[in-house]
Amino acid sequence: MDTLQANAVTAARELEWFSAILTARGAISFNNDPSQPPVNTITPPAVTNDPSPYAAVIRQFNLSHAERFVLILSLAPHLQPELLDMLLMKNESTGHPFTQLGGQKSPGGCNLPTGETAVFLLAGNDLQQRYRLLHLFNDTHIFHTQNILKLQPVAPGEPRLSGLLIPSTEYLTLLTTGEKFRPDFTAGFPAKRLTTGMEWADLVVDDEVMAELEEIKTWLQHGPTLLNDWGYAKKIKPGFRVLFSGPPGTGKTLTAALLGKWAGMDVYRIDLSMVVSKYIGETEKNLASVFDMAENRNWILFFDEADALFGKRTNVSDAHDRHANQEVSYLLQRIEDYNGLIVLATNFKNNVDEAFARRFQVMIDFKKPDEHQRLQLWTVAFSPPCKLAPEVSLPKLAADHAITGAAIMNVVRWCCLRALGRNTTEIFLPDVKHAIRKEMHKEGKAVV
Repeated sequence: MDTLQANAVTAARELEWFSAILTARGAISFNNDPSQPPVNTITPPAVTNDPSPYAAVIRQFNLSHAERFVLILSLAPHLQPELLDMLLMKNESTGHPFTQLGGQKSPGGCNLPTGETAVFLLAGNDLQQRYRLLHLFNDTHIFHTQNILKLQPVAPGEPRLSGLLIPSTEYLTLLTTGEKFRPDFTAGFPAKRLTTGMEWADLVVDDEVMAELEEIKTWLQHGPTLLNDWGYAKKIKPGFRVLFSGPPGTGKTLTAALLGKWAGMDVYRIDLSMVVSKYIGETEKNLASVFDMAENRNWILFFDEADALFGKRTNVSDAHDRHANQEVSYLLQRIEDYNGLIVLATNFKNNVDEAFARRFQVMIDFKKPDEHQRLQLWTVAFSPPCKLAPEVSLPKLAADHAITGAAIMNVVRWCCLRALGRNTTEIFLPDVKHAIRKEMHKEGKAVV
């Protein structure tokens, strides 16, 4: 049985239990039926040996009966919407739906539950029981902290429980198809997932850089043990902060992607030059959307083009300076509070002031490759089925042209496309030289 099938079986059982509670509450509250069992005695199905992701979530968070009910209630419009038809059941005395059911009609015609729906179905008009359920909608509850579901904010003066009960896209996906939710780049989420088909063997850096990368891998592997089992969570800040500096094309982005690949973690790239806004408050809002989404998801956050925000802070001389410093302070605070790995990349290490530097556990300087490293890069870059013409000497190319790994890959791509255009697999020296000239021109350098 695959995860989708397993989730369907679990959800069907939860919906059957949910339906029994709906029936009991309707009979007790609206028909005064004494034969109905109390709602809190209708137990949910066992999930101890259930293999589905849905059941795993119940076990992981040790969800109570009430929490399981609120969860399946939030999912019901997506799974079996007809179960919620009773939410618009009319009160014969008023001719309007029962207020206590809290149901709302969507523009598409669906009946949608609210916080009031959840509380009434579980507690009826018992005020003490209702009060005990309010914590389910607090910001400190796992529904909120783990982004499982939320109450939609309401207008000032409106009852808080009148907000719609909405499951997060992440958990709606996990509890139905069983797939891992990965958000797309949008204006509201200015980050893009970073992946690579390359391996550690393809990364060409010096021994010092490789040793520092091992420090990061050690934290990824043992950080949770240090914080939780060894009790250091009380003594040090959560997470791990790293600075990558160096010229463009020296492997900073590739390294971030490789760290995620090695650790089995998603890496999200945030281009700070795109996030920073000239409008006061917008930069903080853009950054908050990324951090809020990433919290407790075990993501690696890779902030590229950090020079856009992480330069030396200015002395305050006008409102613009105060605004810029507020942005920096906000980002520093969110970085320090983040409980995962954060990597910041800058092309100019000298732009990072001491206040920033103190916050990094590791600072790695990616230098332009030397001749030996360039030969490694050339050797790895040209692979079958392309063949080098006899006059193409990789050692000579490495010795004569001080270009980066990214530039070498651009040369190889251009040469391979030229070969394909000639319907051959052979790479000729004039093409290589022309492509190198193009890359040098980008950097404002001339080829001798």
